Amino acid sequence: MAEQIYFEDVNVGDAMPELVKGPLQKLQFVMYAGASGDFNPLHNDDEFAMAVGMKNGVISHGMLVMGVVGQAVTAWIPQKFLKKFGVRFAGMTQKNSTITVSGAVADKRVEGGENIISCDVIAKDENGDVKITGRFEASLPNK
Repeated sequence: MAEQIYFEDVNVGDAMPELVKGPLQKLQFVMYAGASGDFNPLHNDDEFAMAVGMKNGVISHGMLVMGVVGQAVTAWIPQKFLKKFGVRFAGMTQKNSTITVSGAVADKRVEGGENIISCDVIAKDENGDVKITGRFEASLPNK
């Protein structure tokens, strides 16, 4: 759970704490399929995935990796302060990949009586390949 964070404690350029998850296992893909209802065999059947060109077998659901990004954000900023969270999927994530999520404060402003921070986030695998880019906004309290 995220600790209390205040508007005065955050500055443009500050890095959010990194989160490292993995290596991601095929079992996680299967469990996510069950939770999401998305049973596309590309995510749970190695033979099928290889037959359609995935040389290493199954790939993760993009939303599973987005969930990892969300976990990184809410480990730093309490969920109740989040106002917006959006991502762009940039690459497929193979099984056994380790995902590192990082980010930085891009903007800090008072708008409509709220203390808003905007942060850019990125998720990369162990090879530095980008899987997700995104941004979130949060409304933080004053001290």
